Amino acid sequence: MIYPDKFEKLIEFYMKLPGIGEKSAERLAIATLDIKEEELIDFSEILKNVKKDLHPCIQCGHLTDRDICTICSDENRDRNIICVVEDYKNVFSFEKVGNYRGVYHVLNGLISPMENIGAEDINLSSLIKRVNSLDNPEIILALKSSLEGETTTLYIKKIFEDTKVVISRLSYGLPMGAEIDYIDTITLDRALDDRKQISS
Repeated sequence: MIYPDKFEKLIEFYMKLPGIGEKSAERLAIATLDIKEEELIDFSEILKNVKKDLHPCIQCGHLTDRDICTICSDENRDRNIICVVEDYKNVFSFEKVGNYRGVYHVLNGLISPMENIGAEDINLSSLIKRVNSLDNPEIILALKSSLEGETTTLYIKKIFEDTKVVISRLSYGLPMGAEIDYIDTITLDRALDDRKQISS
């Protein structure tokens, strides 16, 4: 071991972050030591409080530090168009595109019989309540093209099949199995604009 124990632990912690290998973790650890003490204290406070202060929005399930997220509280958003996504990271991806003016609903998971995750285990009941309270709702299903994504899509379609709810999905220009948050903004924007209606 060439590093002091506590420095080694710092490197190991950075390596837990996605996309950070040993070399990058070493650079981050060294950079951490170069941060001014008062800034480091602020940084540590943010890290300490981030899990406590951030929680799901009570309306859509998106990540927020308030009761209602900034998207749900935006009066300029069209509340009749709800983009249904797997997790909050997908919301960030769509917001980076910047053209979508509807609202979101975060499922916080997908139906997966293989992993014993059923419809009751994800944020579906509140979606049904939201949609039923609207006059002319459209649901855009922005779920990945995987077995879990297709199962969840079919389940949601089945729920609303005898209603006037318009259900559409992203166009199939997306790569099979691709994670929404890794798709470039141009492809994502095109998939949203070219969405296909799947409700009858």
